[in-house]
Amino acid sequence: MSNLEHYRFIADLFDYPDALYPERACRSRDNIADCCPAAIPDVERFLDLLPADDLITMQELYTRTFDVQAITTLDLGYVLFGDDYKRGELLANLNREHQASHNDCGSELADHLPNVLRLMPLLEDDDLLLELVQEIVAPAVSDMTQEFSVDRVQKKYESYEKQYKTLIELPTDSSDVATLYQFLLRALYMILKSDFKITERIPLVASSDFLKSLTTENEIENRAEGFY
Repeated sequence: MSNLEHYRFIADLFDYPDALYPERACRSRDNIADCCPAAIPDVERFLDLLPADDLITMQELYTRTFDVQAITTLDLGYVLFGDDYKRGELLANLNREHQASHNDCGSELADHLPNVLRLMPLLEDDDLLLELVQEIVAPAVSDMTQEFSVDRVQKKYESYEKQYKTLIELPTDSSDVATLYQFLLRALYMILKSDFKITERIPLVASSDFLKSLTTENEIENRAEGFY
């Protein structure tokens, strides 16, 4: 397999922002320009929307996108399998590969997108790498990107408002800024397609459907409240 070091730089873009995040993001853009110029418009769009001079807002946008009252999650196994036992199998297999490759996952799980992206250049088994990308990474990133459609984002916000009785205030009034990570996910999918010749197809695994998961949680909570 050709050099995949650019995935280390791409992984940096999906880390929780710190004071040096804008600098790393620009460095990642330069690296992506060398490996996949077609992905640069989406990366540039992300950088244009990024409030690079406001660390708190960058962190709030990240948290609102991937953590608290999130649009999607960066945990690939959850995107594909939800809480199904198959995610447990995936985590066990990925943990083994991370350990064998001496890839430090920090405080995140083995299927966390940045951890998997950093693992990819370390894998020596090309067949395993191809299977990982085609069956896990690419389908999950595709599903994550779809979660940013206007209708789905609105339904998520409605679900959160019903569940928590209120929505955490967005740090911006701009819908483009509030969903800026969609452009990174689109760029990543384009790079994966370029490197691994991925074609659009129905994934072999069933998607957990992030929006459906939220709705189900609300229904369970409502039924539970009915007992009190």
